Parts: sequence; C-alpha cells; structure tokens
Amino acid sequence: MVAMDEDNYKEAIEASFKVFAPRGISSDLLQIIHDSCSEVDSNSSDFWVMVAALKEFIVNEGGGEAPLEGSIPDMTSSTELYVNLQKIYLAKAEADFLVLQQRVKSILKRIGRDPDSISKAMIKSFCKNARKLKVCRYRLIEDEFSNPAVSELQKYLSDEEYSVAMGFYILLRAVDRFAANYNSFPGQFEGELDEDISRLKTAAVGLLNDLGCNGSTVTEDLINEMCRFGASELHAVAAFIGGIASQEVIKLITKQFVPMVGTFIFNGIDQKSQLLTLPAFHRIRWGSR
Repeated sequence: MVAMDEDNYKEAIEASFKVFAPRGISSDLLQIIHDSCSEVDSNSSDFWVMVAALKEFIVNEGGGEAPLEGSIPDMTSSTELYVNLQKIYLAKAEADFLVLQQRVKSILKRIGRDPDSISKAMIKSFCKNARKLKVCRYRLIEDEFSNPAVSELQKYLSDEEYSVAMGFYILLRAVDRFAANYNSFPGQFEGELDEDISRLKTAAVGLLNDLGCNGSTVTEDLINEMCRFGASELHAVAAFIGGIASQEVIKLITKQFVPMVGTFIFNGIDQKSQLLTLPAFHRIRWGSR
C-alpha cells in the first residue's frame, strides 16, 4: 500500500510544470484593463467601473496579479490539513476583495455616483472571476449586411478548412433572396428542382458580387444540396441547434461562461460545427470561462 505522503509527492511532481508558468495576468485581461472603456466616467457601466478598480488593484496591492479566487484544487491530504490550507486561500481572497471593494467605492465617488450603487455580491463575483474575464463585442446584423467584411469573406472562401461553412453562409443568405423573389424556397416544390438550382446559383453569384467577392463561387454540390433539402426541418438537427441556442442565451442572461463570437454554422452532412468571425463588433457582454 502506498503511503499518503508518497501520493502527495507524486502529485507534486505531476503538477511541477505549473511552477514554471509565467506570473502575471493573461493577455485577455491585459487587453481589458487597457481598453479605452476602462477610463470611466458617470456614464460608464458597473462592469467598467469594476475593471477600473481592478486595474488599480493590479498595479498597486496586487503587485501585477489579479485578486485571488480563494479555491484550491483537489489533492491527497488529510481533511484537517486540506481545510487549513483552504482557509489560508479564502482569507487572502477575502482580503483582496475588501481592497477591490474599497477601490470600487472610491471610483464611484470620484465620478459622482453613489459609492454603494454596485452591490457587494456583484463585486465579490467579479473579484472571484477576475482572472477569467473576457470582453465580447458583437456585430449588429444590420452592420453585417450593410458593411460586409470583404477580406474575411474572401479568406474563408479560399480556405479549404472553412470554404464549405462559408459556402453554406452565402447560400443561406442567397435563399433569403430567392424566397423574396419567388415567394418559395428552393426545392420546395416537386418538378422545379432544376430550375430552382439555376435560380439559386444566380442569387448566390449576385450576393457574392454585392459583398465585394467578385469572381468567387459556391460549389455546385452545395447549391444542389441546398435545393435538395427543400426547406425541410429534420427534428434531430432542429433539436441540436435549439440546444446550442439555449446555451448561448443562458450565457448572455447570466453573464457566466464565454458566449460564441461570430456566426455559427452546423454542417450536418459532415457532422461539423464551425464559427465564422466577420469583424467589426459593437455590443458588449462579459463572463467567466
């Protein structure tokens, strides 16, 4: 039987690589605290006020580090020793929270807001997740349609890994044009498949030209498949997409975990999911990973 001490040494050796990890904050967090929105005023959101306080904490009390979370991983130990170690981390996390809370209050007072307008629970949650923060800026659908990201579109169309996903993206928008012009979806009625394939191809070429991707094409196979599909709705695929959508909604409502940034394409033929990032983003959400 292996003694507890030997198990502890084994775990320490397996986790030894963590000692050599660079100190400091992540690139995501560094980008957030240097974002222009971190220069707060009376119109700033609670999130950016807390980011401003976090920036001050990192520079001063944190010594280049974010507040401590207070949790420790599972490890081989007696209950007494584990609980004692956990108390040490929790005490430091509480001390960091109190400092950050005071900085939040000071900033709120400085910008002319009620120092207690951000709740203790909100600051504590922010403090706990400070090391994992991520800002997501979303593009409005109106912008996506009126101001296409031509370079990104062309990049995806020529990339073997993403060309199919981008082809479906183009075709989905071409189908909208088709429906607006002919009051039906391609392949919806029997006996019109060949004609619909020609119509959809024309709509796709026109869309590509309007997007600034002159000369680019969508493969005949994808066009034929879109028409063969005939606006049907497979229950299994619909349930899968519904599950993904509900997860993303929960992320945005709870502001926990990082939501997808971009256009999600599910290719049921190849059983493949891909995310197309078509920049200039606007709206902001935040969460922890």
